[in-house]
Amino acid sequence: MSLPLGAVNPRNRPIHHEHYMFTTLVTDFSRTSHIFPYPLTAHATPSHRRTARISARVSYHGDMQIDIVSVFPDYFEVLNVGLFGKAIERGLLDVHTHDLRSWTHDVHHSVDDTPVGGGAGMVMKPEVWAECLDDLLGFEPPSITAASNETQHSNASAPISNNTTDEPAATSENALPKPVLIFPNPSAPLFTQRDATELSHASHLLFGCGRYEGYDARIPCYYRAQGVDVREYSIGDYVLNGGEVAVSVMLEAITRLIPGFMGNPDSIAEESYTGSNALLEHYQYTKPAIWRGMGVPEVLTSGDHGKVDRFRRDEAIAHTDQVRPDLIRQMDCKALDKADRKTLMTLGWEVSGDHPRKLSD
Repeated sequence: MSLPLGAVNPRNRPIHHEHYMFTTLVTDFSRTSHIFPYPLTAHATPSHRRTARISARVSYHGDMQIDIVSVFPDYFEVLNVGLFGKAIERGLLDVHTHDLRSWTHDVHHSVDDTPVGGGAGMVMKPEVWAECLDDLLGFEPPSITAASNETQHSNASAPISNNTTDEPAATSENALPKPVLIFPNPSAPLFTQRDATELSHASHLLFGCGRYEGYDARIPCYYRAQGVDVREYSIGDYVLNGGEVAVSVMLEAITRLIPGFMGNPDSIAEESYTGSNALLEHYQYTKPAIWRGMGVPEVLTSGDHGKVDRFRRDEAIAHTDQVRPDLIRQMDCKALDKADRKTLMTLGWEVSGDHPRKLSD
């Protein structure tokens, strides 16, 4: 039985066509010859959607392949709007969303179970995730012995490490050739602009969205042992109901750095957290020059580009000193020019060592 455009049935299970309506968009054929199906819109109750067991899919062919696994795949229909949607239309991104319940076998399509050792909440089961990830990564299900189970258990208690701290960020000449499996996790290292820059050079990103109390810790451990580049990231010191929001945040941070994604590439050249001596960005102003009695800094209307650049640099340093002094402490003093040093010293920083040091500390 053939599937409707945009649908994927990884287990060859029955598809109830009457519950779904698919919309397709034919783009300007002067730019591309592809027909781009938009994500399915379900006109059915959640129980009907689970019965159909469809893995919703957005079949776009682009330079970067992105797979997202979630129990709420419809959440990502928002990816069709804005610059992300335009990047899909232009063929920069190849995006697929998958319903994790498509890989369940029980009548309730359960993806979670009670935690071993007791406690509140439910934990996402490794069996379901493993079948899903094996399919998407092209792995054959292994034969697990009791001995290997014991080994995996001992590894699962190891601290989370993405092994990227001391390595240079990937570039177009140093791309990430194999799939990168990414799990949002509030207990993981913080996702930074440096991570976004590195991952923007990947050819294939596979995101797993956790729910409930999270996913079984053996899942990322197992796939690391199979040679998969597994990353676990937190997007901040707070907890969300699920990984979908975190994945959306990371996706936007990563994909906007892909060449051709932004209309003006210069718009990402001097942003916050960007570059080796990263600072917060300077303040931005637009017309009119005077608004409700408040004017813009006079130097910005002087027409002297050198003075404007220096003003913005000093403002960025002062703003970072006030809001994120930890970024200044990470700066390399050898890379600072005389004007930078003067500004930092005025703000109470010593710049004679390897890194700036606040005199008041």
